[in-house]
Amino acid sequence: MKIPFRAPRLPLALTPLALGALLTLGGCLGSSNSSDTPVDPTTALQNKVQNIVVIYAENRAFDNLYGNFPGANGLSAVVDGTGKPTSAYVAQKDRNGSTTLATLPPVWGGVTAAGSAVTVTQAQSAGLANAPFNIGTAFKASANATIDGTVVTRDLYHRFFENQMQINGGKNDMFAAWADSGGLVMGYFDYSSSPLYKLAQQYTLADNFFQGAFGGSFLNHQYLICACAPEYPNADTAAAKPTIQAVDKNADGSYTSNLTLAATNKASALDGAPAFLATGNITPANYFGDNKFYAVNTMQPAYQPSGNAPADLNGNDGLYADTSKSTTLPPQTQQNIGDLLSAKSVSWAWYGGSWNSATKDGMQAPTAKRTVIYAGNANGVAATDAVDFQTHHHPFNFYANMDPVTHATDRATHLKDYDDLVKDAAAGTLPAVTFYKPEGLYNQHPGYANIANADQKIADLVAKLQASPQWKNMVIVVTYDENGGQWDHVAPPKGDKVGPGTRIPALVISPFSKMGTVDHTQYDTASVLRLITRRFGLNVLPGLQKRDDALKAAGGSAMGDLTNALNLQ
Repeated sequence: MKIPFRAPRLPLALTPLALGALLTLGGCLGSSNSSDTPVDPTTALQNKVQNIVVIYAENRAFDNLYGNFPGANGLSAVVDGTGKPTSAYVAQKDRNGSTTLATLPPVWGGVTAAGSAVTVTQAQSAGLANAPFNIGTAFKASANATIDGTVVTRDLYHRFFENQMQINGGKNDMFAAWADSGGLVMGYFDYSSSPLYKLAQQYTLADNFFQGAFGGSFLNHQYLICACAPEYPNADTAAAKPTIQAVDKNADGSYTSNLTLAATNKASALDGAPAFLATGNITPANYFGDNKFYAVNTMQPAYQPSGNAPADLNGNDGLYADTSKSTTLPPQTQQNIGDLLSAKSVSWAWYGGSWNSATKDGMQAPTAKRTVIYAGNANGVAATDAVDFQTHHHPFNFYANMDPVTHATDRATHLKDYDDLVKDAAAGTLPAVTFYKPEGLYNQHPGYANIANADQKIADLVAKLQASPQWKNMVIVVTYDENGGQWDHVAPPKGDKVGPGTRIPALVISPFSKMGTVDHTQYDTASVLRLITRRFGLNVLPGLQKRDDALKAAGGSAMGDLTNALNLQ
């Protein structure tokens, strides 16, 4: 029953003392003071936050790790308590786009990486229901296997056009159809006992955060620092020509987002992995409408450490990669966040796990065996003595203003090792903007890393940052470069031709976090750039404006800048 409000009755007469007290109280209640005045968020951000730290892990969709997170838009939106799909679940379709797959395809090549203590073969993975499944328990019956966070599972396609084909206009119903890993795309982990999950429970988890670009690690690392795709001038007359992709066209001659299928491609995803005519690294000329070629899949920097060895060791040549290789990207000159920070005299650095040892490894003779760069163990899995450093994960090293000879001082200032990060945090001398990229062993990438090693490493670093004298004015963002080819049930918002792609996890850890909350604000990878831009009063990178304009033109809203995850009042 609703009880009506009644104002309290006052006595007909008040003593002068009582009347004075009442007037004084009324004056206090109606007065305006500093604590009642709304705080401008930008001013508060600039006054309170002095350090922004970005920790960038690898290849996990949101549902893959946080699908069961309380209060998040997770798997409960599409499956019931027993794991059975509800009417909200959009079933995976076959390659014709209309036929629902009777079951998920087998995991081509098997579920687990070579050398794993747990083995699930391709045959043992067949027949899974067309639905999300718990990787840990799904293969108990077929293989007597339990897969926990210490097991390395096989890699999955995570490439520019393939990701768009899987998203299928937002339906997210073609992940199994266009995967080279079959049904594994629909798997998820029970991640609830992990240190990072517990940090997410304590601080803020963003559940509407999307990878900035379609596809894989290379492009999303570039997007993280420039909100752009890197250019490859005149690729059709360069060494990269064989890696230009074959993409279908519309009737008007414009490009679709679909790769051209090879004649050997099987009609059904149940019969084998897809086959494309040419799925390389470079877009066709004019895919983006400006008659230029862009690199969208994995390329190598022209400076060491690089996946391409030096051509020779003459003079300073050992500092560079062999430019005759088809995957060596010409040095980039587009404006990035480092340029903007430097222009404002704001300190910044990119810290890479095993950066120093990888640099030395890269400067060896062309015939020397690499022991750090793309060097896992005998099975290709990262280990403590074979950390599997991924050179395409370090985007600033692709830029001309990090040339090891002409910009040696800038390079030493801004490109550093993880050990430097630990020392700087302890000393309270971290730069205003810090990026940290773990080496392969600690980045959670399927195929060569498990989720447990990285989880503990990143949580340990967070603890070190919390112990730093700078913690009281710090914001840490822990996120992922991309989905790693894994399915997620949330449709990405419609943006520009670069992205955004699939939803990924993001944690905001700070004394200013809205503690124990899930932030539903729409974000993408470049929201990190938006936060940095707002805090330090930088010019806006063109790609940020382009993304917002595209989102709005499609009837959506601009990306947030992560301030909604913070309590700055």
